[in-house]
Amino acid sequence: MLIGKGSDLRSSEITNEQAYYGRREFLKGGALALGAGAAASVLPGCVTSAAPEEQAPPSRKGPFDASETPTPYEAITTYNNYYEFGLDKANPARNSGKFRPKPWTVKIMGFVKKPADYSLDDLLAGLTVEDRIYRMRCVEGWSMVIPWQGIPLASIIKKLDPLPSAKFIEMKTILAPDQMPEQRGDALPWPYVEGLRLDEAMNPLTLFATGIYGKPLPNQNGAPLRLVTPWKYGFKGIKSIVSINFTDRQPKNTWQIANPVEYGFYANVNPTVDHPRWSQKSEKIIGQRLSLIQIAKGEAAVKRTLMFNGYGDQVASMYAGMDLKKNF
Repeated sequence: MLIGKGSDLRSSEITNEQAYYGRREFLKGGALALGAGAAASVLPGCVTSAAPEEQAPPSRKGPFDASETPTPYEAITTYNNYYEFGLDKANPARNSGKFRPKPWTVKIMGFVKKPADYSLDDLLAGLTVEDRIYRMRCVEGWSMVIPWQGIPLASIIKKLDPLPSAKFIEMKTILAPDQMPEQRGDALPWPYVEGLRLDEAMNPLTLFATGIYGKPLPNQNGAPLRLVTPWKYGFKGIKSIVSINFTDRQPKNTWQIANPVEYGFYANVNPTVDHPRWSQKSEKIIGQRLSLIQIAKGEAAVKRTLMFNGYGDQVASMYAGMDLKKNF
């Protein structure tokens, strides 16, 4: 993985955190105009960054917000896994400029009372954009803290009114090889697909994100619509979603199709179950400032990984009685 150095980030490009949190209070009153940006997960999805400049703590946080200081905006948006735009971490920001996230249509199908091809504006009409600061744990062993904006997926699902026979949802990323150069190759089976059990999709933490740091998602980060499930590894975060299928059968996801030995359907953060090629017991914290002595020693900021990425109180009941080593 590429690690950004301090010289990679210009302080003028890092969103001022005080300004961001002040804007949060203003935005509580209603939905925002939805913007653009794209990114499907790639070497199962994580991002790296340099240490942030000094930032004041938020004046107020919501019930879903992580306590950690958010990773700088510039870092989140310039070091991504998004194989559709290239295999190197710097490729998505460089190669996604021609991606067109407007106009955008999402096809709703399957066991649902309101199937249709919805414009994104119509799909989200009447729903309130919310701010959420979530921890993100990459399956590769990195972690960040991201200030998202988006719509709780439960609100969208209730609006679409699924039938009792719907037990899962399957989502797909746009297939656009004219805009996404790596889709002309075979790095992964395209288009990118993901799935959730319906109760996971309805969990209050599950978000369809439309922005970061109060700004519309840039192309390299999932515009105009991406999934966020903070208790799961980052590769579950499918981006640039163009279809949602309500189904009675458990779908497979792209990484499970590509390598079922290493990647499963659930992808819950679990420090007791190692990846076949590395430990999951700890993680490198992206964006945490180190002392000059630590840097000179080549040290990295590391913390112990928590079960369900620290969201066990909100999600553990969904997996009661399951063998989480088998159902990885």
